[in-house]
Amino acid sequence: MKDLEYCEKYGFDYIDLQESCLNPDLEAGACTLEELGAWFAEHNLKMYSYNALEDFNMRRTIAEQDRVLAHLKEIIRRCNILGCDLVVLCPSGNLNVDATIPEIHKDTVDMLQRMLAIAEPHKIRLALEFCGFPGMSINRFREAYAIVQEIDSPLLGITMDQAHFHSMASDWESLKEADGRKIFTWHLNDLENVPCGAAYNDVTKRLFPGDPRGCMDHARYAGVLKRIGYQGACSIEVFRPEYYRLEQEENVRLAAKAIKEHIRKYVN
Repeated sequence: MKDLEYCEKYGFDYIDLQESCLNPDLEAGACTLEELGAWFAEHNLKMYSYNALEDFNMRRTIAEQDRVLAHLKEIIRRCNILGCDLVVLCPSGNLNVDATIPEIHKDTVDMLQRMLAIAEPHKIRLALEFCGFPGMSINRFREAYAIVQEIDSPLLGITMDQAHFHSMASDWESLKEADGRKIFTWHLNDLENVPCGAAYNDVTKRLFPGDPRGCMDHARYAGVLKRIGYQGACSIEVFRPEYYRLEQEENVRLAAKAIKEHIRKYVN
């Protein structure tokens, strides 16, 4: 609840609610879904996305697939209470089979079609996030966008995370050729200048945009997204341990300062 209060205080319009933060509070009785829903209804800050349903593809058994679909149904129930219409989906990693990209593509298309059938009656959108780590089953923009293109549903799009785009060296031409309307959310961040694909190039290397230690070409990201017609929100996502060691309010204040400066410089 303090996160919500501080985000509103420092001028955020939206929050991507992390399931890993929400579940412990619900289990501890710190809040209920109904209390959160009422809070959002009464305040300017709104929930932009439910982040995230993880490991949804390449589930080899019927039982594993059923657990994914049951998880999605529970997330949709929560979204209906919280006033949220967007769910981020993260692919599975460290597969125990030597799957090819075409095999992963087909499996993911099949699973997403089943998930869309559940989400459609509720008008809930799904945003596939390619995750820029070597062990992830979908780790580049091109592969994720090809899946979204094939299914071609208005309820299915992409989560575009700058750090993930950089970390596995996604190609800029594939982004330039994309339909910006199929990108549903833009995760903004920066990264230390470490090698693409390195095992240690993980979330701990993320930075607030504008940090002098960063290596991102922010003008290029913002320029391309504007040119292809991106119309969603710009949210800051970092996960850096040193930021978690800050006082809670100071963390939110610095994040708000960073994203406002970024928008003034590159987006407006």
